[in-house]
Amino acid sequence: MPESLTRAVRWDTVVGALLIVLLLLSFGFVDGFGNALNLSFLIGNTLPIALIALPMTLLVVAGEIDLSVASTAGLSGAVMGKLWNEGMAIETIIPLCLLLGVACGLVNGLLVTRLGLPSLAVTIGTLAAYRGVAQIVLGSDAVTDFPSRYLDFAAGRIGDSFLPQAFLPFLVLLAVAVVLLHATPFGRSLFAIGAGEEAARFAGIRVKRTKLLLFVATGAMSALTGVFWALHYASARYDNATGLELSVVAAVLLGGIDFDGGRGTIGGAVAGVFLLGALQNVMSLLNVSAQSQIVVTGVLLVVSVLGPRVARQISLARAAGSTG
Repeated sequence: MPESLTRAVRWDTVVGALLIVLLLLSFGFVDGFGNALNLSFLIGNTLPIALIALPMTLLVVAGEIDLSVASTAGLSGAVMGKLWNEGMAIETIIPLCLLLGVACGLVNGLLVTRLGLPSLAVTIGTLAAYRGVAQIVLGSDAVTDFPSRYLDFAAGRIGDSFLPQAFLPFLVLLAVAVVLLHATPFGRSLFAIGAGEEAARFAGIRVKRTKLLLFVATGAMSALTGVFWALHYASARYDNATGLELSVVAAVLLGGIDFDGGRGTIGGAVAGVFLLGALQNVMSLLNVSAQSQIVVTGVLLVVSVLGPRVARQISLARAAGSTG
């Protein structure tokens, strides 16, 4: 097991325990939390964050970040609505939207890897640019008349259970991400890049190509999320998924992924995603205002950055004390 993985386990355990405690308290004390319809809403509303969190985890482990994910999702949804209005078949539109996401990710990746620009600055710029293009494409229109079978899949449940139908494809993507990061040479190369880019390059890892692939994968997943968002909420608008990047980053960092790279697990990221999603659902049931929910998300973002660092410092202090 990589050292980066073992370091993250303790924080992963804390986040997983917090998720379990929150769920138990919510089932016991929050009216309406445990009914199948609410649980389905909780999972369905969390899936867009969870989908993007998978490639974002890989990207942050490698020491980079993409803040344009929500705008890419919005652009994908806007193009989907525009092409549907023009009479194109939905089976053709969805692959085109995924290719658009690949192109958006490629732009980000080339600017970072070929021009040497910081990913934070680049993706803040493309965050605004992609959202602006989405508004140009669709304007203020909202497209809602997508085929019912696609709407049913994106918003429907498996039989009488609380599990959304879309949760099953997510589980497949989750399994792929887990294997890719934690059981392949490619995943080990991501930890190496995040821990020290120069050392990784000297070790023979093609750093620029690897990062470019990660940005492309993040763009493609963001576009897929944009398609899912439009179908799940039965509305394609240019401002779909606005602010989603904050939730994704907060959830990933809350799950113990080190912002400096080189540390983290997919399990921790997913635990962070559903902890944040469950907390937001509980606050909605308790009639907490949207503004207050944003404040809580911001506080969690700060805690998610400080928490693993404090835990590591305590661990190092204990280790130094035991050897001293």
